[in-house]
Amino acid sequence: MKAPPRLQSLIEEGLIDTVVRQLMSGKEAMVFVVRCGDETRCAKVYKEATQRSFRQAVDYTENRKVKNSRQARAMAKGTKFGRQAQEAAWQSAEVDALYRLAAAGVRVPRPYNFHDGVLLMELVADANGDAAPRLNDVAFTLEEARAHHATLLKEVVRMLCAGVVHGDLSEFNILLAEDGPVIIDLPQAVDAAGNNHASRMLLRDVANLRGFFGQSAPELLATSYGAEIWDLYQRGLLRVDTPLTGRYEPVQGSVDLGSILREIDDARDEEAARRLRMGVA
Repeated sequence: MKAPPRLQSLIEEGLIDTVVRQLMSGKEAMVFVVRCGDETRCAKVYKEATQRSFRQAVDYTENRKVKNSRQARAMAKGTKFGRQAQEAAWQSAEVDALYRLAAAGVRVPRPYNFHDGVLLMELVADANGDAAPRLNDVAFTLEEARAHHATLLKEVVRMLCAGVVHGDLSEFNILLAEDGPVIIDLPQAVDAAGNNHASRMLLRDVANLRGFFGQSAPELLATSYGAEIWDLYQRGLLRVDTPLTGRYEPVQGSVDLGSILREIDDARDEEAARRLRMGVA
């Protein structure tokens, strides 16, 4: 196909040779299958802020670092330069998280380059060499659901041990490769130690996995892996090989009504986003 304007500069730089086809168009980016020498890869082209629907919520951007104080002031004021800086920070957040997690051995696409608002990375493929499907497009047996759920819990733990919480993990941003699930879409990833909302996002990520795989393996619906994982992390006891039980008994104490209300709001927002994604899919 004819190369889109945003990919032309990568061709000129010799980073890609040809554009094969468009793979998908999502809320924050378009993804293309490209050829790089003898390899087939994918190029994620980030949309401009005015062209996409994903909201850069304060919960996600809290404590994200910028290059200098001038950028920070401009972003706080919402100037044109500030919006451009915020957009660049939003894109680089995924790139940084992808390199960080790949180095930690997390099952994410291998990143190759980031140039002019385009992320060049591994094409996650199925057994036939085609682009791997999302989990929500696949039906699972009881055994498969249990196995994939266990695999993804290990990946969530490995991510947390690397200091990262995905923040939007669900069946819509996990691909089923030939050798198992691969986690994608990380622009909303947060620093586990530096973001006050990290625990809530971790619990939601794990709850999404429980809800999805629980459709095929109902016993998973009674588990509490999210709370167990975060408790171990907070107490400095979480390791990539820490055995999990799925059981957690919270310490009795005063009720944080504000936290409960935020959980309700999050659940409402997540359901609305889920319905939107189902409509797009």
